[in-house]
Amino acid sequence: MRWSYLPPLMVYFAAGVSSLTSVVGAFFLKEYLSLSAEFVAGLAFWAGLPWVLKMPMGHLVDIFWRWKALLILFGAGLITLSLLTMYGLVSRPDEMRALLPLSDWYVIAVLLAPAGYAIQDVVADAMTVEAVPAHNEAGQPFDEGQARAMHTTMQTLGRVAIISGLVAVAAVNIWMFSGAEDLPQDARLDLYGRVYLIALAIPVISVSGVVLHMIVQHRRAEQGLAQRRPDAVTHVNWQILGGGLAFVVLSIGLGTSDLVYAQEIVFVASMTVILFLMRQLLQELRPDAARALIGTAAIIFVFRAVPLPGPGQTWFEIDVLEFDERFLSILSLITSLLALLGLIVLRPMMANRSIAYIIVLLTIASGILALPNIGLYYGIQEWTAAHTGGVVDARFIAILDTAIESPLAQIAMVPMLAWIARNAPPDLKATFFAVMASFTNMALSASSLGTKYLNKIFLVTREAVDPATGVRTSLADYSELGYLLIVVGIISVAVPLLTVLAVQSSRYRTRD
Repeated sequence: MRWSYLPPLMVYFAAGVSSLTSVVGAFFLKEYLSLSAEFVAGLAFWAGLPWVLKMPMGHLVDIFWRWKALLILFGAGLITLSLLTMYGLVSRPDEMRALLPLSDWYVIAVLLAPAGYAIQDVVADAMTVEAVPAHNEAGQPFDEGQARAMHTTMQTLGRVAIISGLVAVAAVNIWMFSGAEDLPQDARLDLYGRVYLIALAIPVISVSGVVLHMIVQHRRAEQGLAQRRPDAVTHVNWQILGGGLAFVVLSIGLGTSDLVYAQEIVFVASMTVILFLMRQLLQELRPDAARALIGTAAIIFVFRAVPLPGPGQTWFEIDVLEFDERFLSILSLITSLLALLGLIVLRPMMANRSIAYIIVLLTIASGILALPNIGLYYGIQEWTAAHTGGVVDARFIAILDTAIESPLAQIAMVPMLAWIARNAPPDLKATFFAVMASFTNMALSASSLGTKYLNKIFLVTREAVDPATGVRTSLADYSELGYLLIVVGIISVAVPLLTVLAVQSSRYRTRD
């Protein structure tokens, strides 16, 4: 751990703290907004697009690196607007409805937040490269092994910071939601409002991180220590900026239109642009390194692109299994703590094993760990509870499954991020990070599309009431959720394993 590591870690920590509102958001969506599972999955696609825009944002960070604090402030402003919008939804629904439908306000809030976090994440990614020293105290450059270890440590600490934020807010949620299941509707909405007000600390933390970064850099300059910054001025790449601007215009135009396949068109267009930009950047690498990066990126893309069950699984847990806000917060705390432990314990494996090996391990584990959730839908908890005196009930199974799965969730990206940090050209650090991250983030957009398609085939609905009038706006129907969970489980195992086999049998084989 070095002092120079702390500023980007604070920005990452703020991203972890953002989960403070996840439980509240899930319950408010489920109880008070009559949005379909298909619509929510489609909304996740649009919410993921700011992460794809890390390309032009990363290049802007390289160009205006001296003014990165302003970008952090701008991202903090977007996050603040999102939180205040959600606060208005839960605390002043009548006033908000007078301006726009509640569902429209919810969509606005959902889209604002990721834009702010994506901007801040771009700056933090570049700060991680700057945070790792290139020379030792004697002025000698670190060898490749030492550099790899430090970059792996920096990226691992980045995941640790995010998970530490998750741990902190999960503990806060457990405390805040104690007894919430017995509260009347008005009191519960007031509680949700307080959570969103507390969450306003998130932008404060991220802004504090960049302020600390400026202080650390200033002190290093006073002490005559070398600054880790680009050796040359970054020249404007109008292909990247122009492509990014065209993507923004296309996304906004299609997103506000009634075109049926708007999401698919945006996905194809953005993927085309990203692949073109990747091709341009790969020319900066040695041919063997470029081929290895292509194989590595393809494996991680497919692993992250598999579809998810969507919100229906959470609705089922709330309605049928009777998981309340406090219990979901407990699951979140377990997930975060064990993921944090897993990153520390499994760090040697991430440093010494290939990415292909790690993805195969995670894929097999995810397939096995999907079985308890399928079992809970088909009532396995009734059999286990009957044979264990009520000990192994639905909550016990959920906790056990969460405890086993947690350490694996944050592992896949660490080796990839460390690879990028080691190989990114010094004057293109943010651009390189952003383009490769945009490619892997496109996988999440593909996952959202797959989730939407599956929720079209397997229809899942839940009961919801209007927060102002109390009128029921939809009914619960989970009859097809079991088929959805089974199909998702099969796809999540088969597709990544076949991809690893294909890549490792080709000239794009990765050993890193």
